[in-house]
Amino acid sequence: MDYLSEIDLDDPKVTEHLDELSRWSAPFGMMMLNRVPMRRGVTILDVGCGTGFLTLELAQRCGPDSTIVAVDPWVPVMDRLRSKIAYLGLENVWLIQDDAANIDLPDSSADFVVSNLGINNFDNVDAVLQACFRVAKPGGRLFLTTNVVVHMGEFYREFRNVIIECGLSECLAAFDAHVSHRQTVQSISGMLTCAGFEIADVVTDSFRMRYADGSSFLRHYFMRLGFMPAWKVILPEDAVESAFISLESRLNQVASEQGELSITIPMACIEAAKPFSG
Repeated sequence: MDYLSEIDLDDPKVTEHLDELSRWSAPFGMMMLNRVPMRRGVTILDVGCGTGFLTLELAQRCGPDSTIVAVDPWVPVMDRLRSKIAYLGLENVWLIQDDAANIDLPDSSADFVVSNLGINNFDNVDAVLQACFRVAKPGGRLFLTTNVVVHMGEFYREFRNVIIECGLSECLAAFDAHVSHRQTVQSISGMLTCAGFEIADVVTDSFRMRYADGSSFLRHYFMRLGFMPAWKVILPEDAVESAFISLESRLNQVASEQGELSITIPMACIEAAKPFSG
């Protein structure tokens, strides 16, 4: 059960070896880059920039007379992004190491606001979106990509069955809360509208992540890094190991029957605009 061991997110070695663009985030990142206007002289705010894939692409694609402001509270990833900026010799990127709700930027200063896979990681989504609205220029646009409800449906179906079969029905409320925290296009659009934006366009798609079996899936480094901590807290501490033994077995059975384990990831890119009267 080595995949249940914790990964220390404050360990510099974690971000030192973290992929700049993981297989998980690549489809979302390309979805974003296919829609954000590439213009010289613009100011773009990247909210939840992480190690900077989107920041660095926009900084180079929009030219040196554009400004990319990258915001993220995670210290090690910002240190890594700072190092990459220096290595690439980019002089048009500003870093703000802070909660996105506290963006220290003037009102109406950004032509575009982008956030690739950020919204599910914000504890204070409404406050972040209000800050984005404040910073956006009248007529400015926000582009947001996210995974939405029913993501990893094949996995969560087996996880729920295991919870029931292991006699842990008292955990179903926590399980359902975890699953439902993924937004729908409608709920995200509603939050953007409440923040003052007007929805301009919505594009949806999906992709599959394929594994030899459940053991490979659970031991994949990104699954351990990005998802395992949240999966474990659904269960009582003394039941985690036994439940995951059962879950791994069920996922392996699915893979045996189907020839592989295929996990579906639905995704959306939402474009919204700040009214000129806002």
